[in-house]
Amino acid sequence: MPTSLFPTATASAPRRKSVAAPADPAVTDKARAVHARLCPVYGCPIPYFHSLDPASELISSLLSHRTRNAESGRAFKALRARFPDWEAVIDADVAEIQAAIAGVTWPELKAPRIRDVLVAVRDRCGSLDLAFLAGMDVAAARAWLEAIPGIGPKTSAAVLSFSTLRMPALPVDSHHHRVAQRLGLIGPRIDVGPSHAILRAQLPADWSAQDLYDNHEILMLHGQQVCHHRRPACGRCVLVDLCPSAALTAREP
Repeated sequence: MPTSLFPTATASAPRRKSVAAPADPAVTDKARAVHARLCPVYGCPIPYFHSLDPASELISSLLSHRTRNAESGRAFKALRARFPDWEAVIDADVAEIQAAIAGVTWPELKAPRIRDVLVAVRDRCGSLDLAFLAGMDVAAARAWLEAIPGIGPKTSAAVLSFSTLRMPALPVDSHHHRVAQRLGLIGPRIDVGPSHAILRAQLPADWSAQDLYDNHEILMLHGQQVCHHRRPACGRCVLVDLCPSAALTAREP
């Protein structure tokens, strides 16, 4: 494999990562108990929701930031319909990209970001084929991606986990993050980005890509369907005895 596909001494250095401290055994036990309880509720193993190549998953993830899945999905389809391939997006005017993704949150920011990220990938790889990431371990693959401005922990994990790479990375979205905070798996001041390393460290190191995908999906689904942002339905939550937040205030029955 050509060495030009990988970072070199002259490549831009990866941004500083948050390193998780060793997990508290009690919190680790809780994280695994949460997984064991939620899996039967949401039907693990959960089928992957799509099978995009890594570059396409990268675009999909960038579109999804602070945007509902339905809107980001429509924008992704609109981009694919408007441009023959992702190389054509690089050559397009930003206004044309923005028009195609008009339904997402902040299209005026995402349009130039998408093009800039694609340019950076091509400059580093010589193409937009990210299949070589499969030959790296997860930490190295995430560092390679996150060295590109505009790619953070959530996007790098999504590319590795959700795409056809099917690598064992743990994405954390806003629903997943909220549930983890209420359960006390992460502190109240831990943002989504730093939470990735902390929550991954609480789960077995040898878990497969499917195991970690299931963990993300069940916590996300629980946040969407039960542990709502405004009025969590604690009365029908299978985790209520594990959740310190449930005892604080009256919740939706």
